[in-house]
Amino acid sequence: MKLTILAVGRPDRLLREAIEEFERRAGHYWNLDVVEVRRERARSAPDERVRDAESQRLLERVPAGVELVALTRTGDAWSSTRFARYLGQKAVRSEPGAAFLIGGALGLSDDVLRQTDRRMRLSTLTLTHEFARLIFAEQLYRAGTILRGEPYHKGRT
Repeated sequence: MKLTILAVGRPDRLLREAIEEFERRAGHYWNLDVVEVRRERARSAPDERVRDAESQRLLERVPAGVELVALTRTGDAWSSTRFARYLGQKAVRSEPGAAFLIGGALGLSDDVLRQTDRRMRLSTLTLTHEFARLIFAEQLYRAGTILRGEPYHKGRT
């Protein structure tokens, strides 16, 4: 099973090392591919046009046959163990995988959200897309350790 993180833009240097570290760690547990698409640079463009352009770039890179999951503040809240069970069940069923979409500073377009199979919320707080990517990479790593019974995860649920 292959997991793909599709994100708008490259992280700035402040968070880049941490993101790369957790994506590397997660790669020990999952066949993980990370795809970054270009940010829309039109400063005077309406927010909707920027969001649509970035979202379209994400959709163009989604692998065929995978479940599409939007990381969005309007998604369902999952615990770390629920997320681990979700990934474990996909792996056991030999499903093709999942693609996780992380929009840019303006989020994902309504069109993309309508096309997703699931919506997942990482926090009730509003996060920058770079922090969302860091938290998500850490949760992928945590899910791997939970499924293997390794001591990283200290939570009960």
